[in-house]
Amino acid sequence: MDDELGTTERVLTLLGLLQQRQVWTGPELASRLGVTSRTVRRDVERLRTLGYQVQSSQGVGYQLGPGKDLPPLLLDDEEAIATAVSLLAGAGAGVASAGDAAVRALTKLDRVLPTRLRHEVRALSGSVESFGGGRPPIDPEVLMTLARACRDEVEAGFDYPSGSEVRRRRVEPYRLVASDRRWYLLAYDLDRDDWRNFRVDKMTDVAARTWHFRPRPAPDAASYVQEAVASRVYLHQARFLVHAPAETVRAQLPASAAVVRPRDDEHCEVLSGGGSLDFVLMHMVLLGHPFEALDPPELGERCRILAKRLQSAGANL
Repeated sequence: MDDELGTTERVLTLLGLLQQRQVWTGPELASRLGVTSRTVRRDVERLRTLGYQVQSSQGVGYQLGPGKDLPPLLLDDEEAIATAVSLLAGAGAGVASAGDAAVRALTKLDRVLPTRLRHEVRALSGSVESFGGGRPPIDPEVLMTLARACRDEVEAGFDYPSGSEVRRRRVEPYRLVASDRRWYLLAYDLDRDDWRNFRVDKMTDVAARTWHFRPRPAPDAASYVQEAVASRVYLHQARFLVHAPAETVRAQLPASAAVVRPRDDEHCEVLSGGGSLDFVLMHMVLLGHPFEALDPPELGERCRILAKRLQSAGANL
């Protein structure tokens, strides 16, 4: 057992050396590891079986090359801290796709980050800021708390505005969802006994609890949140058949403004919402495609009224 542990430590040390410098000769590695060149060759083969593309050539030496798959990375303390801080900054204020990837990477790094490094990560992340971008700034620690709760399947609690009040919410967190503008949490609200989505930037006093839950059958997180943000949150919802491909219409509408579903290669349905049906209709007109109003029934009358207004406005020109 001790011999196996020694071999594992030596192979990890070898990996660390290969990551530090582009090329090592066999004798150099043997000297650094305190073993023979033959043992170096065996350890190189062990790394190759783990997925590391260790290249070797006569007269040159060993070097770590790119592979088809991403094998585990070996990070020292400083590298782990720098990586975590960079991911925290990207998750809190990055673009949508980068923010998603940053949170996923953080949850993986969080599993193995030693406790002794967590304080340094928190301290350094507090000194990182950003500007620009389409989202309001989010505390990366809040994202990490929610991501851990989703991963570990433990209840979470937070204060959240409800009308003119701020109330404590108890939830079973399911997924973090990023739109082009904001972060959302899809969770099962234990007090309301139903699925809800919450804006992360509105949460305060976020904490994960120790109570584990068994995951329930859940809706598709991205679709549920998008439909809620684009339609259900508004007083009026409307559905249209647009005579244009879904890809074309999606490029014209932010994901937070409408849900676009393909009907066939040349048609799509658009679900959107607004404070008034006239407001939603004007947005559809500005797309520049022929369309038909599907729901609600009163939408047809609003179309006729709006058409008369526009016709009257241009009558004297």
